[in-house]
Amino acid sequence: MNGMLRRGLSRPEPRLLSMRCLSSATGGGSAGTTEGGSSEATPLRPRPNALTDEIIRVDHAGELGADRIYAGQMAILGNGPLGKTIGHMWEQEKEHRKQFEQLIQQHRVRPTIMTPIWNVAGFVLGAGTALMGEKAAMACTVAVETVIVEHYNDQLRQIMEAPNPDKELLATITKFRDEEQEHTTGH
Repeated sequence: MNGMLRRGLSRPEPRLLSMRCLSSATGGGSAGTTEGGSSEATPLRPRPNALTDEIIRVDHAGELGADRIYAGQMAILGNGPLGKTIGHMWEQEKEHRKQFEQLIQQHRVRPTIMTPIWNVAGFVLGAGTALMGEKAAMACTVAVETVIVEHYNDQLRQIMEAPNPDKELLATITKFRDEEQEHTTGH
């Protein structure tokens, strides 16, 4: 290693190593690589406060669960009359999940250890309710999304009451809350 350093090769920055490890742990691609294949590093932020840490971890888990519920519903109902509606909602959930995966990396938040369980349980819930029929699948969607909207509203209140509210997290959760609300009305 010393010979490599003398020849001008440097060790990777510790920040990038930790991002790569975290990215691997959350199932993401290599840190510093964007979807288009560029090698820009995701900027790290200071460690979050306890509230931000908890919100990002919990919301990532919830969005993972929602993503998997819609994947299960699409597996059963994707070619039917509800396929387009479920597909639209699923695309939004994938974007929500992706955003929280980025926040996990940026804020260096430990993801929930329940990730493998959420992954399977969400898919089973989505597929199971879809097997019971379109009405059961939509009842599941409305019930889950209603709870998520209430949860996001509680988090928004907590963030706004914090001494130094995270404005970016506030905007993200507001946007996602509004999209989840659409899912409860079927629009």
